[in-house]
Amino acid sequence: MSATKSKTAVASSGGLPESTPDFEQSFAELERIIAQMESGQMPLEASLAAFTRGNELLEFCQKSLADVEQQVKILNERQKLVPLATQTDSQ
Repeated sequence: MSATKSKTAVASSGGLPESTPDFEQSFAELERIIAQMESGQMPLEASLAAFTRGNELLEFCQKSLADVEQQVKILNERQKLVPLATQTDSQ
């Protein structure tokens, strides 16, 4: 699934807005939110908003990882990958 399709699928499902471009940027934003919340310097209302956004980002990142994991499983099943040692022994 391309990054564009991922963004559209998430946006249409009521998750993150389409402005969330990819896993890496979403994960970086999640890390920033966690650091801000752990600092203990945020007012209650800001903490609640950050918590909500963090949950959205976490769901997006988990779904992205699950999609990639599924693609790797499919690739492994089709290609019948073998350990590297077995490949070099047969050459």
